[in-house]
Amino acid sequence: MVDREAELKRLMLRGLDGDPVAWRALLTELRGALTAFFKRRLTGAEADVEDLVQDCLIAIHAKRATYDRSQPFTAWAYAIARYKLIDHFRRQGRRNDVPLEEASVLLAEHSVEDGAVRRDLKKVLSILPLRQRRLIEDVRIGGYSLAEAGARNGFTEGAAKVSVHRSLKTLSASVSTDED
Repeated sequence: MVDREAELKRLMLRGLDGDPVAWRALLTELRGALTAFFKRRLTGAEADVEDLVQDCLIAIHAKRATYDRSQPFTAWAYAIARYKLIDHFRRQGRRNDVPLEEASVLLAEHSVEDGAVRRDLKKVLSILPLRQRRLIEDVRIGGYSLAEAGARNGFTEGAAKVSVHRSLKTLSASVSTDED
């Protein structure tokens, strides 16, 4: 059996080197994987699934220059898919309610994607000083309010707000590239 990660990475690298056949094959392979990824997370929203797949493929194409050839390809691609899904939920302005009887679906087993996300997040956050990194983790990941996170990390609420804003700006600039 062929290692899927190795095959997708090989197609990505060939595509980055200018091979249009490999690039088309990569996007075709990704279409199926992304469709399954979004269907698992959006039940009964077939049109949304197709829109998200298209948005994700466009983003992968547009951001292909940001791919680090030394890293696994699927971690990078699924990170883009997750961000597109989060953006979709934000645009919807709603939260999915799950009856308590069906809550086991929320406790899904961890996947390779989860480990890749944690690794990528740790790598990105590592550029921040420790106090700012902890503040960002508390507010954006831990769900603490600015006042609570500030108190936990030695900031006033106002200073925490400014620090979070500046830290997010720094993080955003560190992962952005010029597309000119």
